Amino acid sequence: MRLLIVRHAEAAPGHPDELRPLTSRGREQARELGELLRARGLVPDAVLTSPLLRARETGRALGFGEPEVDERLAPGATPDDVRDAARGRGETVLVVGHQPDCGRAAAALTGGDEPAFPPCAYALVELEPEVAR
Repeated sequence: MRLLIVRHAEAAPGHPDELRPLTSRGREQARELGELLRARGLVPDAVLTSPLLRARETGRALGFGEPEVDERLAPGATPDDVRDAARGRGETVLVVGHQPDCGRAAAALTGGDEPAFPPCAYALVELEPEVAR
């Protein structure tokens, strides 16, 4: 499975944190990322997002259809949460989450260093298929 880990785009400041919307620049960032992913042949079978507004708006603005909210992707998501949320959703799955969760998940799932993860950045992680026992 190919897992695209995406940090939400630029969000406006405010309270409550859960309801911070994307800025106009954030909406533009997400549209541009969707175009870039399509140009690279990375079209997801499923898009999953954190329940927070900025993540949901990012998922929609990418342009791959209506995303599905998954509570496991809320702030504090572990690498296992990210992998488990994506499992069984298709060959290419895109998840929209938060920092530092995105960087930690990318590092743990690739066995590499934690990458920088500015708003609307992504990491592509190739996961081995699971073997039935």
